[in-house]
Amino acid sequence: MRMTDLSYVAYTDDVEQPQPDEDELIEKTIASMRTMREEAFQRHQHGLRDAHAKSHAVLRGELIVDADLPDHLRQGLFAQPATYPIIVRISSAQAEIRSDQNAALRGFAIKVLGVSGPRSLPGDEGTNHDIMLVNYPTLPFGDVRKYLAAQEAALEQSRHPELPAGAEIPGAPNVHVLGETFHSMAAIRYGDFIAKLSAAPLSESVRALTGQPVDPALGPGALSALAAEFFANNGAEYELRAQLCADLETMPVEDASVLWPESQSPHRPIGKVAIPAQQAYSTARRIYADDVLSFNPWHSLAAHRPLGSVNRARIKAYQTSSVHRHQLNDTPRIEPRDISDLPA
Repeated sequence: MRMTDLSYVAYTDDVEQPQPDEDELIEKTIASMRTMREEAFQRHQHGLRDAHAKSHAVLRGELIVDADLPDHLRQGLFAQPATYPIIVRISSAQAEIRSDQNAALRGFAIKVLGVSGPRSLPGDEGTNHDIMLVNYPTLPFGDVRKYLAAQEAALEQSRHPELPAGAEIPGAPNVHVLGETFHSMAAIRYGDFIAKLSAAPLSESVRALTGQPVDPALGPGALSALAAEFFANNGAEYELRAQLCADLETMPVEDASVLWPESQSPHRPIGKVAIPAQQAYSTARRIYADDVLSFNPWHSLAAHRPLGSVNRARIKAYQTSSVHRHQLNDTPRIEPRDISDLPA
């Protein structure tokens, strides 16, 4: 594999190595996801996401691309200094609506509006770019075979709620979601290179929340209550960062369960997510984010196309899931064109 002068791996199409039975595994995954959605609809009389079913905050803000990036970080969306409007959805990763008193993976999904350039998928005429982050640096089911096994386990757990949910973290402390650092977990193309992204608390307002325990007295809706209380009087800033791949052996593309060592390539700042004070979780916003919006890593610029086995499974899985969920709820599936599309 060709290396750059900076010892980062250069992106080429052959960094991906599909498994021989990958298509069959993906179809089985999609079938299992559909079964879980249909059974969840029977329980709730409402279509839920296959993951990240419960939101905690729906926010407007800006993505500010750093003005003085070095050449190897000045790629794709980050090639030029710019400020983009964004919608942020903060969520829990389970496919069921569970109490916020359970320690679980939390999501930080960013929809960047008004982005121009070639798209990751043929025929996609969109102008938004989705960045999907979770407060854990790796994906335990790091390839498509493990992805299928995790999906089948999630289906079984949804039928037997007494079983621990796969997105829960037994023994882990339950902490304030706004103080967490969030990660792409899987690799993406980063223009001429390959990267993983992360977003870390930057402003003192959210840095002070890192590791802060969730008060049991706040009950099952604790995280939405905490987010609403915070954003009623405070803004928040997160540093968006890229970790470029320096070695495909120790920083693989095909197995998202492997932690990329920072000793080989640290996370470098590429921009800032700025979120002003606002009403974080109105009824109108919750309905819009949960029932109208879709987030998909393949809603993206070709310069940042998702890479690896799990991400290839997501092409059809996410599209199929979103269409089916909107059909179940008889709601339109609409991409926002302007930040004013986000309800107050």
